[in-house]
Amino acid sequence: MSEHAANPVAASCATAAARRPMNPYLAGLGIGLMLLLAFLIMGRGLGATAAVGTVVAWVGGQVSADWTAANPVLQGYYADPPATNWTLYLIAGAFAGALVSARLAGRVHWRVERGPRLSVGARLALAFGGGALAGVGAKLAQGCTSGQALTGGAQLNAGSWVFMLAVFASAYLLAYFVRQAWR
Repeated sequence: MSEHAANPVAASCATAAARRPMNPYLAGLGIGLMLLLAFLIMGRGLGATAAVGTVVAWVGGQVSADWTAANPVLQGYYADPPATNWTLYLIAGAFAGALVSARLAGRVHWRVERGPRLSVGARLALAFGGGALAGVGAKLAQGCTSGQALTGGAQLNAGSWVFMLAVFASAYLLAYFVRQAWR
């Protein structure tokens, strides 16, 4: 019999220690270094919108090359196949890194996180709807929150700082309502 099996408190503490999140200062330093490397190696900052735009343009081009080439939103992405866009690899690497990190911390579980009064279907609908809305907003703004906050903020872009202040203010104002769905 293991020590943790005999002592439920020790088992609970061991589980909590295994699930402890990364130090936010260390994580911030890592993101800052990645941003610096992106500027030094690729000549531009971080952001995910270009990868999605490239894939959408490529899929649209498979359906109708004339429509995709004429679409002003997709024109900048249509010229190159998705495999030549480095941000596509950035997205794949971010996913792989998150998966490895979650596995190391013992946080990989197949479940839908939701509040007790929210059904799985409603939670998934809200998540996909919110993701779609964020994607449309990113295309309208010509950049995602990563690009705005990280890249624009690092360059002291006034619009990026106003955007991030608006994001935090909106999150603060909506937190009460979102919290109600999780109770």
